[in-house]
Amino acid sequence: MKIPMNAVANTVEQLLRLDAVKATKYLAPNLVVRAVRTRVGKRIDKRSNVQITLTIGRPNYLERDFIKLCQKAKEPFPIKKIQLKLYTAPKKKLSPKKKHR
Repeated sequence: MKIPMNAVANTVEQLLRLDAVKATKYLAPNLVVRAVRTRVGKRIDKRSNVQITLTIGRPNYLERDFIKLCQKAKEPFPIKKIQLKLYTAPKKKLSPKKKHR
């Protein structure tokens, strides 16, 4: 199956434009284009270069579940909208207060 280059470009563009962690484009039930932003310690480092891991191929288990739901709803492939996972900053843990004696 031929992979349209505009699907790859649109996926990467959406990832960068919306400050997301992961963008996935579903081309067929057995073919996805996924762009994932590389993070350091669960944080996006905005000072350095942007590193993106691009995967073109079979879907992972979460994406397979989404595909099953789309097929059940009779959604035609390729799915028009790019699925995004947005960045949520990790919460800081509060340290316990010391007891005074």
